[in-house]
Amino acid sequence: MTILDKYFQNLTEEQQEQFSKLGDLYTEWNAKINVISRKDIESLYERHVLHSLGIAKILEFKAGSHVLDVGTGGGFPGVPLAIMFPETQFYLVDVIAKKIRVVNEVVKALGLTNIRAEQRRAGTFDDRFDFVVSRAVTNMPDFVKWVRKNIAKKSNHELQNGILYLKGGDLTEELALFPKAVEHNLSDYFEEEFFETKKVVYLPLKYKI
Repeated sequence: MTILDKYFQNLTEEQQEQFSKLGDLYTEWNAKINVISRKDIESLYERHVLHSLGIAKILEFKAGSHVLDVGTGGGFPGVPLAIMFPETQFYLVDVIAKKIRVVNEVVKALGLTNIRAEQRRAGTFDDRFDFVVSRAVTNMPDFVKWVRKNIAKKSNHELQNGILYLKGGDLTEELALFPKAVEHNLSDYFEEEFFETKKVVYLPLKYKI
């Protein structure tokens, strides 16, 4: 937990308690259903929880806003973000049922009431959200095709509605079609070596009828 305290110093007692429970919960569930690589489970807070919260360094979701997490896997970035923003509603989807089962068990154990998690494929539903978040589930052109229709029309944040995408490496070619995309280096916020090449890509998207 010390790594979270280092970068997020205004957590409530409830948030601190919920974050502190993540280690044991994911260790227990990962032994039954592998949703995190075995080597990464020991670095859960750095490589999964803090990485997810990189999005919170770029934007604070407002109360009453709605966020879609596509390809959430075991609940990242959705679960840490839902703890961080308890008044924001999160919808977590993944095509793999056993991963959604883990998410729902973690959500239940933490008492989170602002998460809905379902086995669904991106692009198969028309619900609309202020932002879509994800961790490198595919290349950006394909991802935009999946989620463009899920962007809400009215923007309520300082950033226009769109995508907040966690990805690493050189994204020049991948983002060539999106001149409005902005890359935020997580090394500007977190000093650990893991974040040297990690980024949050913000891509505003217009509402599509």
